[in-house]
Amino acid sequence: MSADLLPFIAILPASIYSLLTLWCGWLFFKDQGIVKKRHDTAISILKPVKGIDEGSYENFASFCKQDYAAALQLIFCVAAEDDPAIAIIRQLMADFPHHDISLNIDPAIHGPNYKVSNLINAFPGAKYDLLMICDSDIRVEPSFLQSVAAPFSTPDVGLVTSPYRSSTVHGAITAFEALAFTSEMVPNVVTALKLEGLSFALGAAMTFRRQALQDIGGLEALVEYLADDYQLGNQIHRAGWQLVLDRQFVESMLKPETLASILSRQLRWARTMRVSRPGGYLASGITLPGLAIITALLSGPPLFALSAISLLYLVRLTVTTLFSRRYTRDNLLPFWGWLLPVRDLLAFGTWLLAFAGNRVTWRGHCFLIRSNGKLKEL
Repeated sequence: MSADLLPFIAILPASIYSLLTLWCGWLFFKDQGIVKKRHDTAISILKPVKGIDEGSYENFASFCKQDYAAALQLIFCVAAEDDPAIAIIRQLMADFPHHDISLNIDPAIHGPNYKVSNLINAFPGAKYDLLMICDSDIRVEPSFLQSVAAPFSTPDVGLVTSPYRSSTVHGAITAFEALAFTSEMVPNVVTALKLEGLSFALGAAMTFRRQALQDIGGLEALVEYLADDYQLGNQIHRAGWQLVLDRQFVESMLKPETLASILSRQLRWARTMRVSRPGGYLASGITLPGLAIITALLSGPPLFALSAISLLYLVRLTVTTLFSRRYTRDNLLPFWGWLLPVRDLLAFGTWLLAFAGNRVTWRGHCFLIRSNGKLKEL
């Protein structure tokens, strides 16, 4: 075989996988926007909060502006009396006096995952059998609760998880992170859904039955894991319940950050996924565009390598732009398309670094992730 062809062979796995994600995306999102049969049912939403996020008040208020006929309870879970978000929550309670909004402040620690400890402390106040855990940096459309509640008209559905995007960025650094959702996370999730079915949850917004939570041992079953979202979905799946991926996106509101802090968080996610789904994580490396770039550059003459890489990015930019404009609808591309090769190379580096250790930093604390996915604080 001619060495001139090797760079083109090197880009094949990433190119084929990219086209596969486009097909899976079309299959999943072709029904996006179709009105579902309403199944409004009383729901308790638990929001773990630590500090102020981008647009915190507007994020919280979006849950008070729902087109939803059934009872809605909002429980804010805070660990410290001096948390600056408390003032915002109290303002929300004053501005929406007819809503069932409560604030639970409790510093009790039940395990190394402080977020889950926060949820455990507030959980006794949840009134209803349909429950949701939703991050504090999430903003939603007025039809959000209608959308996530509808699948529960099917008795076997135990959990509905919501995909997320970031449409508002503060320059190249936050665009770098937002591109991860539209170029990696969403394509990977819809492909996994098509090829193997949904067996995990996405942490931005997870709606589930109280019975499904009881079947896995309650929130206490999650408190020793870093990937509590993955574990919640996976354990409910293994308990015999059906998981559903909603077609309506929630908005993850990004605040200005440094590249170092973003890369640190992505390394934490990568190491978490490596221990949660070791086989799938290892196999995913074959399809990474960053690996294709490096392999193409090393496998043939420079002119042919650059030609192969150009062909790869003709495919990749086309697919990612279609995801951005038609499916996630964050409209990040084509404007931020020039960041995609940089994002791909750093993503490959992060994938490799995930094998180099089991330590992660999370909210100022250093942890060791054990082989079973559980945490040990260092």
